[in-house]
Amino acid sequence: MGVGIEELKAEWIGGLIEAVGKDKVVTSESVREEFGKDRWHAASMPEAVVHAGCRDDVVATLKFANERGVPVTTRGAGVGYVGGCVPVQGGILLSVGKMDRILEINPSDGVAVVEPGVILNDLQTAVRAQGWYYPPDPASLRECSIGGTIATNAGGPRCVKYGVTRHYILGLEVVLPGGGILETGGRCHKNKTGLDLIGMFVGSEGLLGVVTKATLRLIPHPEARAMLTATFAEFEEAAEAVQTILNTGWQPSGLEITDGFTLKAARDYLGPETLPDGNAHLIVELDGRKDTVLQDLAKLHELVSSLGAIAVDEARDRESCEAIWQLRREFSYSLRATGLIKLNEDIVVPRSRLVDLVKFARQLEKDTGIPVACFGHAGDGNIHTNLMVKDYDTDEAAREKADAALDVLFRWVIENDGKITGEHGVGLAKKRWFKDAVTPVAADVHRRLKAALDPNGILNPGKFIE
Repeated sequence: MGVGIEELKAEWIGGLIEAVGKDKVVTSESVREEFGKDRWHAASMPEAVVHAGCRDDVVATLKFANERGVPVTTRGAGVGYVGGCVPVQGGILLSVGKMDRILEINPSDGVAVVEPGVILNDLQTAVRAQGWYYPPDPASLRECSIGGTIATNAGGPRCVKYGVTRHYILGLEVVLPGGGILETGGRCHKNKTGLDLIGMFVGSEGLLGVVTKATLRLIPHPEARAMLTATFAEFEEAAEAVQTILNTGWQPSGLEITDGFTLKAARDYLGPETLPDGNAHLIVELDGRKDTVLQDLAKLHELVSSLGAIAVDEARDRESCEAIWQLRREFSYSLRATGLIKLNEDIVVPRSRLVDLVKFARQLEKDTGIPVACFGHAGDGNIHTNLMVKDYDTDEAAREKADAALDVLFRWVIENDGKITGEHGVGLAKKRWFKDAVTPVAADVHRRLKAALDPNGILNPGKFIE
């Protein structure tokens, strides 16, 4: 890929090419535009895109940028929802998408070693073929990269039983802003050697360093799974059913809830026969031993039927379960098909506040006239509360009204012991609320960590840590 004279308008690009290699640096407008955005509405073009193929490319890029004071924003697959990889101050967009090798799958140690550009679904398929399991499963698993899930500490439906990405990171190789290589953790499943540096980088959104290799914890794959779906007349009834399921000793591997607005959008998009009537929908997954899962499913069916469900259906084999999860993944696409802009807010509340959240969302909808679509991970309180806004990107008045509604939403969440993000991260989308979501002391600790590891402030500048 050649570099033309016009493309060298930034005086430092020639030095970057010399440091990294001509074949790794792209400055064409079309590529810069492509890599200047994720799935949020914000976009900002970098002056150059570096396609790193190995750790040495990352080291060379960061050393050069740190010496010159050039901003660097790291990008994996670019499928985030908060503008986390948008290079708001230009500079270098460091893409690790080509670092996509599964270096090792070792069942004896219960680990996989991967580069950050590996697509999550590819890893899960590879380990499943050997009878092992990597549980984190965001809805974007067929598109998102391992590096991106580490950057955001991604979750997914199975978090209710298996936990989030952090619970599966045993070791990291991280290139620091000055080019130093940090190796932390390792292959051991228990490790209390020093501070939890892994935890500092998981969820750090590219602000502290660039992950170039990860050692992941694998667990034996459950022998069998089964699911049921249930529809209810009202969302509040389904939310109460969630509490009852958990309070009676069940430990589902997935527990998802969906509201009437989302269900209508899905019926319009996928066909009216896709989902039975009702304004709320539950998905409950069980997994475990083959000889007990179906027995448990029958008992769970009896319980859910007693809670006022309009209809309860079962999925008793892997193919039927996958069909239900595919339907669940289609909900986001169904909302997009309405033609409204989906402000995808992944707020979290304590599970005891789930019904309160639903009632609040309905009142917010009445007060503002903005439809609110609620669905998501009911088992851990991580409900995607989506404001559906007409012309958000083109109508200033519509945007101001929606942003004011978001203020009300986040204020309620914070006042009710919730969190402003459960898995997408802060990025740009939630930057304005970060100072209210943490204490002043916590904000100061964030700033001190950033200053200690990135004293020149080159990594992902303009985001939630100033």
